[in-house]
Amino acid sequence: MYGQEANLKEQIIEEYKDDLLKLLKYLPFLESKGQSDAQNYYEGDGEHKVIPVPVYDPTLLAFVKEAKTTKFMNRNYPYAYRKWRMPDPEAERAAMESAAIRDIDLFRGVISRYVIEGQRKSVMWTTAVQERIFVTALTKLKSLILDPRICGTDKMNG
Repeated sequence: MYGQEANLKEQIIEEYKDDLLKLLKYLPFLESKGQSDAQNYYEGDGEHKVIPVPVYDPTLLAFVKEAKTTKFMNRNYPYAYRKWRMPDPEAERAAMESAAIRDIDLFRGVISRYVIEGQRKSVMWTTAVQERIFVTALTKLKSLILDPRICGTDKMNG
């Protein structure tokens, strides 16, 4: 049984490590952003007012674009929400903080929800930044996938 568990960990590390490294380059940005920093509204210039249009930080948009190309995207993300019973961001953060590497589908579900739903309801991206959802996911994944005690020091170097 232990051999299967260790093998599963190695498979998950191998499958997700490269995509995680792509997303981790945005972690300092996500950690530094607050509620109002990720989105502003353009209302026109001077006396030519228009309907307010949300304008997103270009780094946030780059993160979303990059995330969409990773294996963390899962169109069946509602399943993770049913399985983990996560009605709000607080429950999402708690689930991720207590998750193990074998719970990779939880992380895929949460990241996917905010990225995919954000394509049609862009406030989701701002919510993920404001509620520190992306920060929690990336920080926990970093500790699970890149921690030398979990994956061995040889995995860190190559």
